[in-house]
Amino acid sequence: MTPDGRYFVVRGRLWRATNPALSEDVRQRFVQQLMDARRDVGVAKRVGNGSAERDARNRVDAAKRKLGERGPVWWEDGAPDFNRHLARNTPYAEWFVALDAKDS
Repeated sequence: MTPDGRYFVVRGRLWRATNPALSEDVRQRFVQQLMDARRDVGVAKRVGNGSAERDARNRVDAAKRKLGERGPVWWEDGAPDFNRHLARNTPYAEWFVALDAKDS
């Protein structure tokens, strides 16, 4: 997790974190919607139902937007969004390099 809590890092790439202002019950409800939709994507792919897969992917996107992981940023200081950027190509580069060096 970045020091400001806005992103977590997977294989060097920043992914926007869930909005911390969401209450736990609301967050959990949106996470459940996300998991249900992801499961439905897999089912639709296995049976070759393109229409159901598109619908499920739209529900994945909707849940991620509710969680604050996509769409407008949840922070209010005007900082840009670096979602899906390589950490080394963002203002988090120095922090990421230091983190990586610490793990070595």
